[in-house]
Amino acid sequence: MNKLSRDFYMGDTVTTARELLGKYLVRQMSGNMIAGRIIETEAYIGAIDKACHAYNGKVTPRTKTLYGPPGHAYIYFIYGMYHCMNVVTEPEGQASAVLIRGLDIVKGFDTAAGLRYGTVKLSPYQIRNISNGPGKLCMALDLTRELNGCDLLGDELYITDGLPGVDNVTWPVKATKRVGIDYAEEAKDFLWRFI
Repeated sequence: MNKLSRDFYMGDTVTTARELLGKYLVRQMSGNMIAGRIIETEAYIGAIDKACHAYNGKVTPRTKTLYGPPGHAYIYFIYGMYHCMNVVTEPEGQASAVLIRGLDIVKGFDTAAGLRYGTVKLSPYQIRNISNGPGKLCMALDLTRELNGCDLLGDELYITDGLPGVDNVTWPVKATKRVGIDYAEEAKDFLWRFI
């Protein structure tokens, strides 16, 4: 497994969001590994994006991680019930990130099912919906604010180009508007969601 390098995360956020598709998000915990192929992302750029938590230079205790070095996890809590995981991008101080919106679990499915649903006996509906949204994938991988700022070049949470025993698959990429940001004026129309 080749972890993505720091240089990978240094580039343009929109390009990085597209290039993260097909990579693998890996979570190691207590001797168990869960890995999922990234199938949906969204780009957020603080300098120009009214949907970004750091728009217009906003710095808060929550957004501080966005201004840090690239290749770190930005994990926050929303709606009082869900976590969302982002990858910090661009040079330090730029406040940009890619939201990981969906995964296809390829390793550790039973562990992910236990975390997400409390059981490994899943209905077809549960199987389809185990990690097809940002809050769902955080539940399935046990990603919480405790991992906010985690270095993605470490051993607990990281992203790789491939996984042993898993075939790399490529699909056409589609760019669309991002989800749930109608408040963001012109930014709601940016085609910065990739599936």
